[in-house]
Amino acid sequence: MEEQNEQLKVAVLIDGDNAQASLLPQILAEVSKMGLITVKRIYGDWTTTNMNSWKGSLHRHAIQPMQQFRYTVGKNSTDSAMIIDAMDLLHSHAVEGFCIVASDSDYTRLATRIREEGLTVVGVGEKKTPEAFINACNQFIYCENLVAPKVTKKRTAKEEKSDVPDPLGLLLEGFNLAAKEEEWLHLAALGHVLRQLDPAFDPRTYGHQRLQSLIKQYPRTFTLKRDTSRKPPVVYVALASSRSRAD
Repeated sequence: MEEQNEQLKVAVLIDGDNAQASLLPQILAEVSKMGLITVKRIYGDWTTTNMNSWKGSLHRHAIQPMQQFRYTVGKNSTDSAMIIDAMDLLHSHAVEGFCIVASDSDYTRLATRIREEGLTVVGVGEKKTPEAFINACNQFIYCENLVAPKVTKKRTAKEEKSDVPDPLGLLLEGFNLAAKEEEWLHLAALGHVLRQLDPAFDPRTYGHQRLQSLIKQYPRTFTLKRDTSRKPPVVYVALASSRSRAD
């Protein structure tokens, strides 16, 4: 998202029934990297107790609560209301990007339709989110990556990554796809391709805040160089094997 125009107008639409109120500041901070947030709405049945956790955040973050009654017992109507409003915003051309905060596959077609219009869609949800919705977004951010690490129990890097697959295969696939015949590849270009291959790709999933830090974990595979002659400095990546042959 860092490569997006910071003046891009973005709508943040939150399904309050399956999102975490405690992560709202982190979510808004992430979306702010995408552009200027001009629409902030949270959907749900505000007559029920399960929406109470959101009420303290509404005024603080200037978010508009959208009331949606449950017309049938046990059936959530929030997704329908949110989809209708999203389509209204899409056709009004009031925004150039959307952030959909939900872990529900019901928003898959909405994300696809928005992208068909050439707009950017960022999803935010839990790791239980169905792949269909994740892959329908340009980028998907796991809520688990927005939670501050606990300081009460120190975990090793091996423990942090034990429940996720090794990203080396994806990193190599992304490098080969982006670099083509070039020896050195702009690190930002690699990050862009990795998100195309996997919208949910995020270095934080593997215990690293930045892609550069993640790449450094594979010194036998990749090598990095920093061009300080440019302002700001630019980082490039190459295959370590090719550099050995060149040397």
